[in-house]
Amino acid sequence: MRTLFLNPPSFSRFDSAGARFAATRKTHSLWYPAWLGYVATLIPKSKLIDCPASNIDLRELLKRVGKYKLIVIYTSTPSFANDVSVAESIKKINPKAKIIFVGPHVSTLPEETLKASKAIDAVARKEFDYTILEIAQKKGWSKIKGLSYRQVKKIIHNPDRPLLTNLDQLPFVSKIYKRDLPISNYHLPFCLHPYIAIYAGRGCPNLCTFCLWPQTFTGRAYRKRSVANVIKEVVWIRKNLPEVKEIFFDDDTFTINKQWVEQFCKAIKPLRVIWSVNARADLPYQLLKKMKDSGCRVLVVGYESGDDRILKNIKKGVATAQMKKFTQKAKKASLMIHGTFVLGLPGETKKTIEKTFQFACGLDCDMIQVSIATAFPGTELYRFVQKKGYLEKAPLVDEAGYQTPAISYPNLSAEEIKKAVEKFHLKYYFRPSYIFKTAKRAFSSPSEAKRIAISSWEFGRYLLSR
Repeated sequence: MRTLFLNPPSFSRFDSAGARFAATRKTHSLWYPAWLGYVATLIPKSKLIDCPASNIDLRELLKRVGKYKLIVIYTSTPSFANDVSVAESIKKINPKAKIIFVGPHVSTLPEETLKASKAIDAVARKEFDYTILEIAQKKGWSKIKGLSYRQVKKIIHNPDRPLLTNLDQLPFVSKIYKRDLPISNYHLPFCLHPYIAIYAGRGCPNLCTFCLWPQTFTGRAYRKRSVANVIKEVVWIRKNLPEVKEIFFDDDTFTINKQWVEQFCKAIKPLRVIWSVNARADLPYQLLKKMKDSGCRVLVVGYESGDDRILKNIKKGVATAQMKKFTQKAKKASLMIHGTFVLGLPGETKKTIEKTFQFACGLDCDMIQVSIATAFPGTELYRFVQKKGYLEKAPLVDEAGYQTPAISYPNLSAEEIKKAVEKFHLKYYFRPSYIFKTAKRAFSSPSEAKRIAISSWEFGRYLLSR
């Protein structure tokens, strides 16, 4: 069946189908639509269109959709209303096409999704690789696990599909990137450009209450590709995408299985490629050194808060003292750190925000990301703030697609959280010591200079637009 995988048009540079939080970024940031890409590898007559990355608006998209019988749309909580509107427009052009919605939002709210519009024929819940494949193979919908669909006036929810355990059976998503996507259009502020993002594993056993994917989409069971399989894809990327300067492994926590990481380091070292990962602040120096020696450049580390009570509230499982020691060891190993922080988590006050800022300055990460705490349906954080009455009925993004707060506490309003995020970024990046360190790094290599210039330019444009 001729199948289209679609990251729909919305806001300019709206980061959705590959991001854990769909929004327009303050810097030039665009993730690959990896989840759609992996399924596209399974279906020969498929096409992946990433509208935000290719600057394709609705009018242009509608010129391209008429020939497809199956259209799979990745949606998110912030973009859902927009994506429903896109689906309805597609149905008018191609009424015979079956439109399937996928992603964490619809996995959590399949019934509400189907009731939102008759243009949505079904929802493929959670990991949807083989659910979509079976639809494309024209298997009877009543027999497809993980599928919710409308049958006359009744909504049917088939049994859940077990999580995929043998990840090696999936073809390389990088082949779909090369076939369908404008690779030079994808940026991450902490990666060398152009970069590529793939997965070495799925799921995360950690219990962070705010984290979206493990609670709604990929599950707590951690599953890993074999080292040999990952290395085979790295070799393919080197040969077929020679312009790629860095490979980012976007697993929720790449470093959970430390023995696997050691084996991976040993295998990738001879290839002399640059790679980066999401890591947890609990790694020993010996492993950090092996990662650096084998080509690892950046660790993306979720610190979240500088207040231990807040870390306990969100079940982070790592305290600030351990985070400090880890950061010292990572720096000793000459690894760069992109530290991520979240303001507005349960227990947040003006004092804890300042405490987190001082904590971040003490860590002195090479780059930071400060986000507004967002309660997504299906997460423990959502249930908590909803029960306490802290959840506001407000959109999660503004008219330009930028993140907006929807949690307000008795002693800390949503607007105060938003302003604190803006102030945090400015105060951190405009410290004289940080400016000097960044300028020094820019002179260290042309690639670093280019990365820093792009991020600085985009952040400056954002500040001027507000």
